[in-house]
Amino acid sequence: MSDTQFDQNAWLARIGYSGPVTPTLGTLNRLIFAHSHSIAYETLDIMLGRTPKLDVPTLQRKMIANKRGGYCFEQNMLFRAGLRSLGFRITSLQGRVVRGLAIDAPRPAIHMLLKVELPEGTYLADVGFGNLAPTSALLLAPHIEQETPHELMRFIDVDGELTLQALLKDGWHHIYRVIPYPRFDGEYEITNWYTATHPETPYQSNIIAAKPGPNRSRITMYNARVTMRDADGHSEKRWLADEREFKDVLRGEFGLNMSDQEIDNCVSVMKTKGTGDAPHPFFA
Repeated sequence: MSDTQFDQNAWLARIGYSGPVTPTLGTLNRLIFAHSHSIAYETLDIMLGRTPKLDVPTLQRKMIANKRGGYCFEQNMLFRAGLRSLGFRITSLQGRVVRGLAIDAPRPAIHMLLKVELPEGTYLADVGFGNLAPTSALLLAPHIEQETPHELMRFIDVDGELTLQALLKDGWHHIYRVIPYPRFDGEYEITNWYTATHPETPYQSNIIAAKPGPNRSRITMYNARVTMRDADGHSEKRWLADEREFKDVLRGEFGLNMSDQEIDNCVSVMKTKGTGDAPHPFFA
């Protein structure tokens, strides 16, 4: 998965970024914000029977040229290639998702993360978690409350794994535990195949999309339910009634370049196999 074919200019244009490109903390924060607001988290290719590919040319074609989104492996692989093209020092990591679960739940490592070495310290970068991905870099140190453009966040040490938490209206919520050891790309290939094809993961049967919005808001879609959460943690939910509304939301609010047939196919799969309006801990 070489980054040598990465088109830096196309990526920066796609995320609407025209600021400094020196590998500094300020640049990293601006890039995370721009990327996460421009390229939505979404798993719809999996519903269409397309297991995501993680090579750089495919990721550029899908998320840059074809203006689609992606899930954690796709998003953070693309973002890693962009950061490396600018001279950032990156180590690839994995995390154990504990959103909606106990902080020490025995979870597999199914999330991709990036560690960035900077003069100010070692930072986490993650543009691929969906509804609670941090919208700025986070110092990888425990018990420090850190402001982001969205939620206040912190890390809590759990047996050597830093657990990312976000402060919502009802208190601190666990997101994932960071495994501190470097990972090889082949490990992402294995985990990507598992998450995209295992029948018990939610991605084959449910419409899932998420994106940060203006004024510290976030929008999340789980099947027909669309949730907008404001900066204070208050949520407004609405339910989509027909295919036209699905097309309007996926194309308009999430910015996804999808054909009528692709969206109709996803809605059909959702109706026959999806979990409906049932809550899911990762996409609350």
